[in-house]
Amino acid sequence: MAGLVDFKNEEEVKEFLDNLGIEYSYQCHKEKDPEGGLPRNLKAAYECFMTSCEIGGKKSTDACHNVGILAHDGQALDDKPDVAIARDYYTKACNNNYAPSCFNLSAIYLQGAPGIPKDMNQALHYSLKACDLGHIWACSNASRMYKLGDGVRKNDDKAESLKNKAKTLYLEQKEVTPQLKFGE
Repeated sequence: MAGLVDFKNEEEVKEFLDNLGIEYSYQCHKEKDPEGGLPRNLKAAYECFMTSCEIGGKKSTDACHNVGILAHDGQALDDKPDVAIARDYYTKACNNNYAPSCFNLSAIYLQGAPGIPKDMNQALHYSLKACDLGHIWACSNASRMYKLGDGVRKNDDKAESLKNKAKTLYLEQKEVTPQLKFGE
């Protein structure tokens, strides 16, 4: 399993999956290692996600978001976060209506970062977009901004409306994701 796999080459993918199954099975069943002995290679993952994001296609939005995450926390970049790269890839995913990326962009602008000044207009813009896409915490952040007049003209009605939307989204999510109970 050394190196990258050309996922467009059916034979390479089949060989990769066969080897993966053998390695996982051996590690899991014989060595009692549930991780399957698969090393984490975040740099390789970062490169793969970046390639997928740039090429486009069905999963490219997820890939762009993942590049953003790995750049934001720096795990794939020798523990040196690069918020500017994160912002750029979150923007690509947000432009494709990926709510978590829009929310992460709002957080970047709420706090500011090296080379990226705090920008409450952008923070509100991305919070509202993420909220419209169903992100509970983005609705809460936007509500708080309107309630306090933080970077925007204070508006209690808008704050209450956004707070209610967050509550509604929370209740909807709770209904869709039933809690597991022991023994069931």
